Amino acid sequence: MIDLTVYPEQLARTVQRARERDILIPTFAQMVDPSLIPDRIVARLHSTGLWDITPVNLFRITWKNEPLVRGGGFGGVNHVELPKSLTGVDARIIALVGRWFPTGAHKVGATFGCLVPRLVTGQFDPTAQKAVWPSTGNFCRGGAYVATLLGCESVAILPEGMSRERFEWLARVSGEIIATPGCESNVKEIFDKCWELKAERASDVVVFNQFDEFGNHLWHYAVTGRAMEDVLEIEMGPRDTYRGVVLTTGSAGTLGCGDYLKEVFPSSKVAASEALQCPTLLLNGFGGHRIEGIGDKHVPWIHDLKNTDMVMAIDDEACMRVARLFNEPAGRTYLARRGVPEVLVRQLDLLGISGIANMLSAIKFSRWYELGEDDIVLTVLTDSMDLYGSRLRELHKAEGEYTEMDAAADYHRYLLGCTVDYVEELGYWDQKRIHNLKYYTWVEQQGKTYGEIQAQWYERDYWSRIHAQIGEIDALIEEFNERSRMSGSELGD
Repeated sequence: MIDLTVYPEQLARTVQRARERDILIPTFAQMVDPSLIPDRIVARLHSTGLWDITPVNLFRITWKNEPLVRGGGFGGVNHVELPKSLTGVDARIIALVGRWFPTGAHKVGATFGCLVPRLVTGQFDPTAQKAVWPSTGNFCRGGAYVATLLGCESVAILPEGMSRERFEWLARVSGEIIATPGCESNVKEIFDKCWELKAERASDVVVFNQFDEFGNHLWHYAVTGRAMEDVLEIEMGPRDTYRGVVLTTGSAGTLGCGDYLKEVFPSSKVAASEALQCPTLLLNGFGGHRIEGIGDKHVPWIHDLKNTDMVMAIDDEACMRVARLFNEPAGRTYLARRGVPEVLVRQLDLLGISGIANMLSAIKFSRWYELGEDDIVLTVLTDSMDLYGSRLRELHKAEGEYTEMDAAADYHRYLLGCTVDYVEELGYWDQKRIHNLKYYTWVEQQGKTYGEIQAQWYERDYWSRIHAQIGEIDALIEEFNERSRMSGSELGD
């Protein structure tokens, strides 16, 4: 359960901070359905940039932003269908687009889900404490951004091997940046740094660990899950069947949307993917890889393994080659000649590196189950190539010019030739085997208890009790807004 105990003295200081800075906090209900947002806030967004550092952009933490860099309102869920000419499979692969969140990635939602319950209960005091965001990239970016909008200071922790764009952006937003040794899969080093900070600065830091914060899971269950349901209501024809959602694991937060969809479509599946170079779920494996955004070598505490039907692995070389195919002029020209609609070719930068991994995973899923043209598979484009321009430049420097021959080879090998190797369907004991891996990280190293890990597996209502807290959190948000006297301010009704 998410702790919703209220601390009145700290809450009073937090309310005063919100009043001073004209901060109004959106509810989960408003993020699911922006039509519930007050008209005056919507009007102010028309003159606000998507990435502007202003509290009103808290209301843009939704999948339904108008796809504009500045001045957008709200509409339907941002999504794109990837046709057979691109994927090589008959199945309809539909992806939610993360580019149109503030910061250009959907992780701002997860950070909101972690920080806001602590703010509206007084458990986090922005006048005396800093929020620590341990991450392999987008979570600490989103955390620093959301915290700034909410009047909080931040400490961002991420591996030194992450893309230059992440560090450059954080330098403008986060108060402190700590670079830990290693690359994408060096998560333990991040955890170790968090313990150091807790020991040295216990009074002024609060760690928001995306891998064990149920607010991360809950935001995706409530908001991403509903967004996917909305997409299915629009896209599903009378003969179509929704088959499942396929996602790289990362913190496992986004997998919460699959838990929601299973409640609506009980026969649907949830597939979790990871890098072949670090196949922790698939082979109890370890190693470094280049798929930024899916840190691993452990099983996240917030991963509900009983709802995971399949695990698979994607070669990071495939992701890097497809990134060039999608973004180099020769690649785009070749794809257009192969029949990929030009309107889609011009949008292929919507897929960042982990988005490409999600697409390849959805292709693998479709091939494994031999899905047809009436089958729908969902996935997420967590961010876009806007955040990886330096990676493309590095590839160009290391490998040289990208030619039409390169494009042909990559298209046929990695898209049309995507195979069903490194895939495992999970039965009960397979799910339990992976769940048990949580013990070594979370009980032995991170302070969880034996009783907690057993409860996650054996208590029938463990996850449903967390999901039931959405209404209580919204009520606390509404009470907080009322106390901060926002109704008479520039942002109020």
